[in-house]
Order: sequence, then structure tokens, then C-alpha cells
Amino acid sequence: MLTTQSARPARRRRGLLGTTAAAVAATALLLPAAPAAYAAPAAPDASAQKIAANEFVTVDATGTVAADGTVTLSGTYLCTDAIGPAFVGASLGQTSGTGATTGAGIGGSRAICDGTVRTWVNTGTTAPGMFVPGAAHVDAVILELRPVGGLPLPRIHAFARRDITLVQA
Repeated sequence: MLTTQSARPARRRRGLLGTTAAAVAATALLLPAAPAAYAAPAAPDASAQKIAANEFVTVDATGTVAADGTVTLSGTYLCTDAIGPAFVGASLGQTSGTGATTGAGIGGSRAICDGTVRTWVNTGTTAPGMFVPGAAHVDAVILELRPVGGLPLPRIHAFARRDITLVQA
């Protein structure tokens, strides 16, 4: 592997991947607040929030958690008119019997925004025991990184929040 060093070591260079990761991370911080900014849902199920006409994301009622901490979540989506890369992202939250809430992002998958209803499946590994079978809630989003003036800026196509049941995998 060939590596090079910049003549200016105090400044770090950030490529497209670093910029993209920063945009996704910044958008993920906004997700818990997103539903309050939108009006009543008008989509295929009660969990989907309508942001753009004829676009939606849904979350299946059941997800799985394995003993090693692997979590799998799924659902359906439909999006259109993406000119940049689009993704389906999901986060999982669970409240314990003591009232403590645990949350984590659960993977991300590429979204194809061609107006066709498609399924999504995201899998992520968390610490063993972080999530347990039982009640939980999921936030899912279709996020496009739309190029604006050469910079990929996040555009949310659809959002859903749903209470689910985690079952042992």
C-alpha cells in the first residue's frame, strides 16, 4: 500500500467519502426530531410520514436480535427522482424495565429511487445484550445525498417511526 504525506500536516484532507460520511452522520442526529416537523401521515401504513408525494418507507412489525448482538430490521419503500446516491437508514431504540433507553443505528442499505415498491433489510451488530427480545421502536428514513454546488447535501425522501417487537434470532 502506497501512502503519501501532505506538505501541510496540520490540515487534513477530506475526500468525497469523508464528506459523505459527515453529511450522513449530521442527518442521523436530526432523525429523532424529524417527525415533529411534518404533518399527518398519508402513506401505505400509519408509521410512514409523507414528505414527498408518492414516496414512503415502512417498518415491519417484527425485527430480530441474536445472542451475539446482531439486529435485523426490514420494511418496504418507494422513492423517486433521486439524482444522488440514496440510502435506507434505520435506528433502533428500546426501554428497559428500569426505564433506561438504549439506542443504536442499525445498518444502511442502498435505495433505488425508480418509483417501484421495494423491500429493505438492514443488519447491524451491537454489543451482546444491548437489545433483548421484546418491545422496541424503529425510525427509518430514505436519505439522498443530493449534489448541490459540488457538495452532497442530505435530502429526506420519507420517514417512518414504528413500535415493533424484537424476537430472538
